[in-house]
Amino acid sequence: MSKIFKSYSEIPYLRLGAGEPLVFIHGLGEVKEGWSHQFEFANQFDLIIPDLRGHGEYISPGEISIENFARDVISLVKGLGFESAHICGLSMGGVVAQEIYRQAPEMCRSLMLVSTLHYAPRELGKLFVKFRKLRAENKALEAITESSAKVCLYSWSKENLENFSKFYKPNKEFFFKAMEACLKVNNLTLLPKIKVPTLIIGGQYDSITPIWIQCMMHKQIRHSEFVIFRNTGHIVKLEAKDEFNEVLRTFLSKHKTAS
Repeated sequence: MSKIFKSYSEIPYLRLGAGEPLVFIHGLGEVKEGWSHQFEFANQFDLIIPDLRGHGEYISPGEISIENFARDVISLVKGLGFESAHICGLSMGGVVAQEIYRQAPEMCRSLMLVSTLHYAPRELGKLFVKFRKLRAENKALEAITESSAKVCLYSWSKENLENFSKFYKPNKEFFFKAMEACLKVNNLTLLPKIKVPTLIIGGQYDSITPIWIQCMMHKQIRHSEFVIFRNTGHIVKLEAKDEFNEVLRTFLSKHKTAS
């Protein structure tokens, strides 16, 4: 299996494998390589894994917004010659996946929304950003990464902490702009309109986006599937990688389309 790093226009991305297109969208502060435990899907799918604006190699991003994150992904998928793709997003990436459906529903073969949210009360969002900024003030990046790991992970094993630190690379210039963009989300009226097969995944001990949020999303998206992973925090794809991959593969196998 070969791994190819490319860029389309200004968008850096990884591309692996062959088959139906499957897009993985990372979360806030992460980089595209954070999906490394899911590279095995390249044995059945054409994986497209971008860096979002202000993350990873995408360091000249222009305006940071959920709308622009989604436009970039849509542009990338279409630029690679695909009319549609399976879309999987973690946390902020799940918010981007929802926005992709808003902008181009015909482009979504299916949605996989992992440890994400659909709505953030505006004033609560402002307070949360202010709190995070105060906590990060005058801290070294290594200290921010360590504290973020302990918030995001349920198990603080050496392996989990090392893997988290390897792929969590927040860019201080853009991190809080992206956080603010994410906390402006309001998809209360969008979710009932989603008609494509949708899988919603939550972690039992997720302190960033608690599972009651994903439960609400499941109730709003007709015919969606909902899976809760026990003894995991916010980064299910890392803490329960084998089980996570099995659940995704089972879901995708049901919704692959004939080419």
